[in-house]
Amino acid sequence: MSSFLSAAWGADTPTAPIWLMRQAGRYLPEYRKLKERYGFWRMCRTPEIAAEVTLQPVRRFPLDAAILFNDIMTPLPPMGVDIDFDPGPVIRRPVRTPEAVHRLRTPARDEVAPFVADAIRLIRQACPVPLIGFAGAPLTLAAYLVQGGGSADYLEFRTWLVRNPGLARELLDKLTDVTIGYLRMQVGAGAQAIQIFDSWAGIHHERGYAAFGLPYAARVLDALGGLGVPRIYLAVGASHLYPQIATLPAEVVSVDWRYGLSRCRQAMPGKVIQGNLDPAVLLAGDQVIDTATVQLLRDGLGGAHIFNLGHGVLPATPPGAVARLVDAVHRFSRAAALAEADTQDRSEERSFRSERSPGFTAGMSTSSAGNRLLPRSGRGRMGKTCTMRRWPRARTPPLVSQELAWLSCS
Repeated sequence: MSSFLSAAWGADTPTAPIWLMRQAGRYLPEYRKLKERYGFWRMCRTPEIAAEVTLQPVRRFPLDAAILFNDIMTPLPPMGVDIDFDPGPVIRRPVRTPEAVHRLRTPARDEVAPFVADAIRLIRQACPVPLIGFAGAPLTLAAYLVQGGGSADYLEFRTWLVRNPGLARELLDKLTDVTIGYLRMQVGAGAQAIQIFDSWAGIHHERGYAAFGLPYAARVLDALGGLGVPRIYLAVGASHLYPQIATLPAEVVSVDWRYGLSRCRQAMPGKVIQGNLDPAVLLAGDQVIDTATVQLLRDGLGGAHIFNLGHGVLPATPPGAVARLVDAVHRFSRAAALAEADTQDRSEERSFRSERSPGFTAGMSTSSAGNRLLPRSGRGRMGKTCTMRRWPRARTPPLVSQELAWLSCS
């Protein structure tokens, strides 16, 4: 089994597998040539072109997975939605009225983007690494349909949700049914993992997500449960929702760069964590890339970790920066780093004898290892042996927010 699939199923792999959201995209000159010739929407809907774009980054970099080139809006036209790209998705007639929601079709599975299945089959014939299929989460698709396109705050959509909860559920039910069929089709064609993009989940309050996001994402993920592929869920800007996201039937949770990996692991125990380098790091030069990558990989110790960005590759990213990142990730031995951490922990379990100290003061010495209790100078009895230990970073209990030192004396 590949390192990506092993990690996605929960294995603590010797090195972290790496793939990148938007690894096939505008930062690659070969992609830009195709887009200039064919246009984005035609690229998505032509199997041969979609397959070629998917394979471009895999040929250029030793990535551990490929992700299908397409768009989360692809399954919507068979529902009766008129979509254009300028450059992002534009819904010419936003879906806001009861009549507009009622008119939306729930097409049969074989009616929804059959060209995507064709592209997947072409990719599998030529791709040396596992292929990830994907779809948008129902809540995110609804955001585009109601808003009419992209937005900074989706105010129109958020207002519509709270004003029309019953109509919103009808829309989300239809989107959920279509998404399930679309993803089952992808797996049937050969996709080896599935990622759900809930790009706009983070704009919602916890109660709003509990009502309009979580149940529908759970239905989609649950419907994929018997297909033998790992399920990945991404919600952007959604750390306030992690207690709810932790309950989703997904093996992997992809996290953005705003929240530390160790905190993500504590918030979602039992989940494989994917992420979460800030895409801006790839614009900052080789030294910054190397340092930030190693730091993030160390933060990812203590469980299965799939290295990714906290969002997509930025268009201005130099391809050489991606090459350096992939190399840095592959050179980092997780086993060696864990052994080094264990050695450091043992060295900090210091035993010493004090002739004068009956105990320890509250004085502290601060280092990268955490806070250390210092022996009190003064009176004490001979022969007192004391040992100081601290919790290793990767094993800090979930309810402990700082590294703690504890003391045993005999």
